[in-house]
Amino acid sequence: MKKLFSTTCLLILTINAFAQSAPEVIPDPRLTDASWTSSWIAHPDGSPYDFGVYHFRKDFELNDLPDQLVINVSADNRYQLFVNGKQVSEGPAKGDLLHYHYETIDIAPYLRPGKNCLAAVVWNFGIRRPVAQMSFRTAFLMQANEARFDYLNSGQGWKTIQNKAYTLLPAEGGRLHTYLVTGPRIHLDAGLYPWGWETLDYDDHAWISARNIGQAHPSGRTTEFNWELVPRPIPAMELEPEEAPVIRRSSLDQGKAGILFPIHIPSHSKCTLLLDQKHLTNAYPHLLVSGGSNSLIRIEYAESLFDANGKKGNRNEIDGKEIKGYYDEFSPDGQPDRLFTTLWFRTWRYVQLTIETGDMPLDIHSFNGIRRTYPFKSLAEFNAPVENLEKLWEVGWRTARLCAGDTYYDCPYYEQLQYVGDTRIQALISLYMTGDDRLMRNAIQQFADSRYSDGLTKSRYPDLAGQVIPTYSLFWINMVHDYWMLRPDSAFVRRQLSTVKTILEWYEAQMDVHTGLIGNTNYWNFVDWSAWPGNGEKRFGGVPPLRGGSSVLTLQWVYALQDAMELMAAFGQQDEKAKFQQQIEQAKQAVWKYCWDPARKLVSDTPEKTSYSQHGNIWAVLTHLIPQNEESAMVDRIVQDTSLIQATFYFRFYLMQALYQTGLGNRYLDELKPWFDMLDIGLTTFAEKPDPTRSDCHAWSASPNYDLLATVAGIRPGASGFRRVLINPSPGKLDHFDATAAHPNGIIQVMYRRSKTVAEFEINLPEGTPGQLNYLEQSFTLRPGKQTVQVQLH
Repeated sequence: MKKLFSTTCLLILTINAFAQSAPEVIPDPRLTDASWTSSWIAHPDGSPYDFGVYHFRKDFELNDLPDQLVINVSADNRYQLFVNGKQVSEGPAKGDLLHYHYETIDIAPYLRPGKNCLAAVVWNFGIRRPVAQMSFRTAFLMQANEARFDYLNSGQGWKTIQNKAYTLLPAEGGRLHTYLVTGPRIHLDAGLYPWGWETLDYDDHAWISARNIGQAHPSGRTTEFNWELVPRPIPAMELEPEEAPVIRRSSLDQGKAGILFPIHIPSHSKCTLLLDQKHLTNAYPHLLVSGGSNSLIRIEYAESLFDANGKKGNRNEIDGKEIKGYYDEFSPDGQPDRLFTTLWFRTWRYVQLTIETGDMPLDIHSFNGIRRTYPFKSLAEFNAPVENLEKLWEVGWRTARLCAGDTYYDCPYYEQLQYVGDTRIQALISLYMTGDDRLMRNAIQQFADSRYSDGLTKSRYPDLAGQVIPTYSLFWINMVHDYWMLRPDSAFVRRQLSTVKTILEWYEAQMDVHTGLIGNTNYWNFVDWSAWPGNGEKRFGGVPPLRGGSSVLTLQWVYALQDAMELMAAFGQQDEKAKFQQQIEQAKQAVWKYCWDPARKLVSDTPEKTSYSQHGNIWAVLTHLIPQNEESAMVDRIVQDTSLIQATFYFRFYLMQALYQTGLGNRYLDELKPWFDMLDIGLTTFAEKPDPTRSDCHAWSASPNYDLLATVAGIRPGASGFRRVLINPSPGKLDHFDATAAHPNGIIQVMYRRSKTVAEFEINLPEGTPGQLNYLEQSFTLRPGKQTVQVQLH
């Protein structure tokens, strides 16, 4: 059995190496125009819709090894595919039934002369599946690219078995008093598990023939919809081993704090081991044990520990705290070197093992994780002489990475849902940090695909439950504009314009005919997790006052209209541009008439003038509601007036854009105190909102990794498609910084050095990309390549 463990570890590492080193392969054209020659298959006695884990196998002979053997694979809900015992793929990438993804891979490197084996595990979590998981019914699909290999297709000759070792544990959302929709946790009974099922020499004589349940077809090539197949639009996920965690607390004499495994647990014992990963991670847990027949191991995962009052406090401190998280269970069968893992990744910083043994002692050899993330490769840097800034940069990037997988995630522990409001910020971080735009394109298109008949997009997608936040549809428009400015991809942007228009048509219909304001519309008008007073209104959380109309919602509409107007002008839709311009002026006049408070020189949230927030006044700046020469004074009031409803980490992103727009970017570093405070309490990712917070990892709070480059270094697009670079640096009190940002043509580098008399910039622009430097009211033309610009200080 030792060989089994070694092989299993190799499987995980193999998929990562394969994904990184194999040349890209694409589906054969014959698979895009007509029905496939393969069939979707299922276990003949398995429920199509309920929970179940199934294995599929096909043995085949090869006399001569092909240079390439490309296959296309999918399943519902999900699968892992093995060739001769080595994992080569997982999927499918998340989508919906009208855009159901398949992976295309070359399995030739894993084949051998003679007998070979294709094997897959497929699971359906039924009604307990993640909210992000769209499903038709349990099924598996494999189709060869070349017709000469069609004998490998799913259909005749494939065998299957249902794995009875898995049972679902009770749902934990109620126990944890939170919204938890990432799918179920499991109990695995090792005595029922078909160990080695994926290996070449496994005896599958007891397996039965799989049943064909329908011919596969590409999207739209059918008379009835089920799985409308489209190629995977993003790369394979990165799978890397995490370092082993340390033991922080143990009820055993041998498992003292700081000591690693192995650990021997006597028979008829009960013990706990608290492990600390030292940072948050998304990973498949790998627990290797021997013996322990009839024992029970509970593996509980948490982002942080809680004290007796339910407070998290400093995340590094464990005294007087306990774990409260979701958990899996494993029942060993007494055999040596049994490796427990899960079908889907878990999120943790802390893991507690609670072990109860029976008549046989248990040996725990090791516990570690295989981290799963989108394969972003950072090209960006920002270095400056600010205490803890390097750590802030590291924590921000870890936050962004843990919130990116098959889609962007709002948070990995609780939801793993792609929300527009979060995704806009995440996508900007991705492009500036890595230059990889594939996940952003995928997100934009998925939100467009989610559009309802009334014109709005879903607020999150893929999403089986359904949710609409109208303000998030507006942010989708801003995200399309971001992409247009940062990527030379006009054809893709043009395809999004119809959705831009339907969203704005919906908003136009919501405008109050008497006031011209947007008020209490249908759906959830979420803005921020700020503490707006109720004032007798019944509102969902995060919604500002709406009675009589809302300046916050109205001006966010204007903010989206501004970007939409630019898009329409760029794509020759002048009538739409003129229409949006008129709506902008009318909406701004309405806000000024009903919500401007001349005594306070602030915008109130509603005409009642009983609630004032940073949010409405941030929008007042970003939409130029007030004269440009008064905007900087407005920003001063927004920042200094503590009586205003305060923006949380999420909406402070827009406060920072107001600083940049008004030429106050030099204050940016002073506004980072909330992020440095998070570092001081031991957070290794940035939280959803200030304590008490649910999620310790929320990518909307990673915005400093964008703004250090875009605001402090001042790197922004100077034309659509990033054809020109605009550098408006805001170094503040810094006497030097070094910044590198990704660009479609390479990288942008800005080095800044200041003496008493001179500010010197060394700037390197990508080939074919000119630009402009603006500093201290002076402008300098930049050419592609390296150059030095000196600015005299007065």
